[in-house]
Amino acid sequence: MKSHYSDPTGNQTVERRTFCVLVDNEPGVLARIAGLFSGRGYNIESLTVSETEHARHLSRFTIVTSGIPSVLNQIEAQLDRMVPVHKVVNLSTGSTIERELALVKVAQFGPERSEHRMEALRLATAFGAKTVDATLNSFIFELSGPYEDVERFINLMSAIGLVEVSRTGAAAIARGAEGL
Repeated sequence: MKSHYSDPTGNQTVERRTFCVLVDNEPGVLARIAGLFSGRGYNIESLTVSETEHARHLSRFTIVTSGIPSVLNQIEAQLDRMVPVHKVVNLSTGSTIERELALVKVAQFGPERSEHRMEALRLATAFGAKTVDATLNSFIFELSGPYEDVERFINLMSAIGLVEVSRTGAAAIARGAEGL
């Protein structure tokens, strides 16, 4: 997914990029990758990691970050040079499926706010969210979808009585028959 917007100074175009990084599953790899970002002043907007090839002991990082194109190209090159890294793929350049999972708690309904309770249920249905917990005073919804849809759902729930949000970060994979 590639989205453009202006940086705070308005001088350059800032892009949001999703990188897939295949690494050896060994102690300290997460710290080394996070250190690459923090040591150079880069921000990680989203990070997910899990062992994906058990027999080969490989883990897959999905990292979402933003910056000007030259900085993002530098990030990609620096990731690719790290010793435990086997492969870096910029998933923003092709057709990609990207999803995020969120648990969203909405509460404070009370008798005088029953219309908020019904609106929360209507919005959850419209977004395809699953109700995973319900009490007389609260709901917990599970929503999976593109970053933008999760953001819109959370913003709408803020007006109803948003209490808490837990998000997984992006999981992304390129379309087509080829793998990493």
